[in-house]
Amino acid sequence: MAGSTTKKAVIRRFDREALAGYVNPSTFQQLAGIELLSAEGNVVTVPYAEIKTVSFVREFDAGDEDTRRTFLTRPKMGGLWMSFQFRDGEILEGVMPNNLLPVEPHGFTVIPPDPYSNQQRVFIPRAALRSVEVLGVVGSPLKKRKPKLPSKEQIGLFDE
Repeated sequence: MAGSTTKKAVIRRFDREALAGYVNPSTFQQLAGIELLSAEGNVVTVPYAEIKTVSFVREFDAGDEDTRRTFLTRPKMGGLWMSFQFRDGEILEGVMPNNLLPVEPHGFTVIPPDPYSNQQRVFIPRAALRSVEVLGVVGSPLKKRKPKLPSKEQIGLFDE
């Protein structure tokens, strides 16, 4: 495992056995799978075909089963509002940047519906998905808001 910057992560697998450990956010995606450093100090590479999600978490022992999987209303943060359907039929929504240049070759990193929960970001491997759908574009750069012009009735105190 290269580098010293690591983040807490929980890998959910399709067989429902979760693995907790540390990943380097810049190098955790290897050709063979996700590289995880366990709490015991062992480095394990988990193949993409086994992984459902990699959740970057605040704490390992906080329960993620009760976190919201979809948005209740249109998201407020800018980006692409996405819906991911997994191979087992489960659906997860998230927001990803409107810039497609940083899209990873092995999957998608999204901000989950409740960013204040234990999950901060979620990586979803392409091998885990049945379908990916764009639900909306929030904060499109094509629609720039025009600044409000001052009212003609408003006097200028410091105008010359």
